[in-house]
Amino acid sequence: MTAATPNPQTRLSEETSVTLIGMAGTGKSTVGRELAAALGLGHVDTDRVIESYFGADLESVFQRLGRQHFLEAEESLVSGLTVRHCVISTGGSVIYGPSAVARLKELGPMVFLRTRLETIQHRLAQAGERGLAIAPGQTLEDLYAERQPLYKEAADFIVDTDEIAPPAVAGAIVRWLNEE
Repeated sequence: MTAATPNPQTRLSEETSVTLIGMAGTGKSTVGRELAAALGLGHVDTDRVIESYFGADLESVFQRLGRQHFLEAEESLVSGLTVRHCVISTGGSVIYGPSAVARLKELGPMVFLRTRLETIQHRLAQAGERGLAIAPGQTLEDLYAERQPLYKEAADFIVDTDEIAPPAVAGAIVRWLNEE
């Protein structure tokens, strides 16, 4: 099955959404669009929600607010989402907001796109300037180690994304949803 073919046989209700979580560089936005097309659902990217709310790109919002206020704003906006029957691609830092995670879990299953640190480093280097909600003095390695258990704990399903293309990742999620 190709990721662009809608699959009406999934057991998602008309109210249920699917949320993608993971570090920057794991493919949440790309896989989110693929998965939404495969399931015939809408797609919401919470980074774009934040940008729309503040009227600025994510990096500018982060620089203006600082890490702690950015995380608080992200948690507030995500915990207030009123979407249904869509795929939600989140920012990597959403995992720090307990009320945001609780809201996303209310909306439906959470899928952790797990990627090795080396792959993330490579992808982020290729992406150029990309903001991370990282504390002063914290390294990407530290951030990765800190977040991995949080993602794993929140996840209903985990897909390793290192060696497979976004359509195949979306296909794995569709198969899992059909098994559920």
